[in-house]
Amino acid sequence: LPRREVQVRDFPGEVYDALVLGTRDYVLKNGFEKVVIGLSGGVDSSLVATIAVDALDSANVIGVAMPSRYSTPASLSDAALLAGNLGIKLITIPIEPVFQAYLDLLAEPLVGIGLGVAEENIQARIRGNILMALSNKFGWLVLPTGNKSEMATGYTTLYGDMAGGFAVIKDVPKTMVYELAKFRNVLAGSELVPARVINKEPSAELRPNQRDRDTLPPYELLDPV
Repeated sequence: LPRREVQVRDFPGEVYDALVLGTRDYVLKNGFEKVVIGLSGGVDSSLVATIAVDALDSANVIGVAMPSRYSTPASLSDAALLAGNLGIKLITIPIEPVFQAYLDLLAEPLVGIGLGVAEENIQARIRGNILMALSNKFGWLVLPTGNKSEMATGYTTLYGDMAGGFAVIKDVPKTMVYELAKFRNVLAGSELVPARVINKEPSAELRPNQRDRDTLPPYELLDPV
């Protein structure tokens, strides 16, 4: 047999290739064929979806948009644009009726207490439930979309956006997420991950006008720490 030629990319390409390989191996070797991802219109979920498509092909990746009262129209259109660019199926399931049901259910025990982190986490847990329901029904593996900067600081929701089977970018700091998204666009020769997704200010969109930097240091400071 001829000698196999192995080409190793420099950073960030080497990291991107490793994420694709790790995702493909974990999913297929554990007997899954398809994966499902909550698409928020943000850069984290966009990168995870892109890696999943490179690992498994677009026919085996399903995106789910789950807008709430705090989701901006731009986030919904960005999720749809990404899904179109990747050629993946996009399911839209608004969570507002379920969220309002939770608020009504908790109105009496929480009377007199303003909205806060509990209500933010309820939204994330509703989304986690929806993704796990689809997983149970169709045998799709849920890929959570949290990055290392969020996971390491606790800027995430237990039983919410942490729910799933294989956290693709859990060891990737936020600043590297941006580098990987830009790298993949260069590789594609197009805006596979839309520029407006990369350029927008990060927000969980769980309360009005929420920004990551309201709670966390700027990622340029946080990630080296």
